[in-house]
Amino acid sequence: MITRRGFLKLATTAFASAAALFGYGMVAEAMGTPRIRNYAFTPPRWTPGLKLRLVLLSDIHTTKRWMEIDRVASICDTANGLGGDMILLLGDYVNAMDELGVPLPNDDIAACLKRLSAPLGTHAILGNHDYWHSWNFTKDPRLMPKIGHAFEKAGIPLLINDATRHEKDGKPFWLAGLGDQLAFHFQHPPGREDDGGVDDLPATLAKVTDDAPVILMAHEPDAFPDVPDRVSLTLSGHTHGGQVNIFGWSPAMNSRFGTRFRGGHIVENGRHLVVSRGLGCTTIPFRLGAWPEIVVLDIG
Repeated sequence: MITRRGFLKLATTAFASAAALFGYGMVAEAMGTPRIRNYAFTPPRWTPGLKLRLVLLSDIHTTKRWMEIDRVASICDTANGLGGDMILLLGDYVNAMDELGVPLPNDDIAACLKRLSAPLGTHAILGNHDYWHSWNFTKDPRLMPKIGHAFEKAGIPLLINDATRHEKDGKPFWLAGLGDQLAFHFQHPPGREDDGGVDDLPATLAKVTDDAPVILMAHEPDAFPDVPDRVSLTLSGHTHGGQVNIFGWSPAMNSRFGTRFRGGHIVENGRHLVVSRGLGCTTIPFRLGAWPEIVVLDIG
């Protein structure tokens, strides 16, 4: 039988361990310098000889105290030094911690991200929080979220159910951006009662007018099972790598597929998906087993 002294010692040890673990997750990982995660592969339907380096930034979730502009600027400087042909922003730029964080001005966020530089430019899509935390969109879902307007003013190309054609060394490829799949989670336009989004995959791919390879940006990886073989590569964020991983268990996966698309390079039926674990946090500034990352893809 455990004695009272033994119980108190055990309880004290457990409390100290929990406090240490929480402190580690909040300080070491959530506030840590992003790791550079590299992937190199040739996806299907890729043009022979087309070599492309993509730098991916996702889920920045700017906010006072945890993801200030100076920290975002440092991330941008790191990204600029990675030699990417193109830098891709995969959504969720705004505060996602209403109880703990303080939103930063949209124009300041866009101005900071404008410092990103690559030969083929910086290109962006929007994420669910960019819609959920935009007062104009919540009042009228026909309107562009405020961060989208800020990107447009800053000259950052924004793809919402759209596609643009690019070339590297004379070899063409398409970059497509899907509208967010969860935009209507908190508000519904007239005639729509579900929790869907502004995404339209057929309309997006209809913008592709030749047989050059297609790279699709989709904030939530849940779109991947519906992406046709015509797309060579799908790029997503949203999951934060689970944000908390305990021996492979993620208690708060924000995907209807659970941990299936938690993070990394995923190949299913010959189709390729890369999911960034992102940079910021949702709900609380805490990461465990999901270190913030910048993804570098060497394709071809």
